[in-house]
Amino acid sequence: MALAPIALTCGDPSGIGPEIALAAWRKLGARLPFFLIGDPRHLPGGAPVAPIRHPSEALSACASALPVLHHEFAAPATPGKPVLANAQGVVDVIARAVDLVGRGDASAICTGPINKKALKVGVDFAYPGHTEYLAALAGVDRVVMMLACDALRVVPVTIHIPLSEVPAALSAELLRDTLRITHAALIRDFGITVPRLLVAGLNPHAGEGGTIGHEEISVISPVIAALRDEGMAISGPLSADTMFHPAARAQYDAAVCMYHDQALIPIKTLDFASGVNVTLGLPFIRTSPDHGTAYDIAGRGLADPSSLIAALKMARDMALARGQVQGKVWKQQ
Repeated sequence: MALAPIALTCGDPSGIGPEIALAAWRKLGARLPFFLIGDPRHLPGGAPVAPIRHPSEALSACASALPVLHHEFAAPATPGKPVLANAQGVVDVIARAVDLVGRGDASAICTGPINKKALKVGVDFAYPGHTEYLAALAGVDRVVMMLACDALRVVPVTIHIPLSEVPAALSAELLRDTLRITHAALIRDFGITVPRLLVAGLNPHAGEGGTIGHEEISVISPVIAALRDEGMAISGPLSADTMFHPAARAQYDAAVCMYHDQALIPIKTLDFASGVNVTLGLPFIRTSPDHGTAYDIAGRGLADPSSLIAALKMARDMALARGQVQGKVWKQQ
């Protein structure tokens, strides 16, 4: 039985989401079936569109046009300028995608970029972003953000908080949960039988024995030791400036870092255009391009679809790794 198609949410229709969706279809065609959930009015003029009533129709439709599962929005889109009347539609499309993957009609979700401020102003969106909303829809308390490309996988333990707040936020419980979720996902979603994790220290030189900080001794090392005793192949904490050269990267499957930029700077340096944002710990697969709405170039035909294409490919590969076939995916409780 064929793998169910991937559900691609439109994201903010005033951003580059519609044009990169079309560009991704032009590149992938029938080789990677996906369908866009959104309003066809928001696509570039003259786009070849195949309206579908059910995701299964995308499997044949994608050979000749971009399959679109119609979702009515309140207003046309204005490229580069958020249309607040469309905010509810953006939120509803995400929920609709979760419903489809929950019923087995999609094998994974790939999310187009949203503008959190537009959603907050437009519909008083109560979540910091996509990830937290998806976790709420799935009924999951804790999820993990991974950024991945062909050369590297990185996981930040703390994410969108001021750097000054990282030491207080870095608890043993948070680190332990992050490592366990990452380890499980590498097995389930990436097909790695015995994942190798490398953990960065928080401080320069990984604290240098406590002379440049104590978190490595008081928090990080005890968690690593306990998980190693459970059988995980896990090393660290290491100084982050030693972890990302080619020889070092060959020694692990994912690097777990203590804060946002410690993880994202190396991956964006290695592959800025094709990085993929993956949410680990959800009962379904979710990937996303690692960029925002890019209002400044929206509608001008300048957007690079590379990250979206990589995200769609990774969603497919993760679905295959899970052994998911049509009708055999996460079921909503």
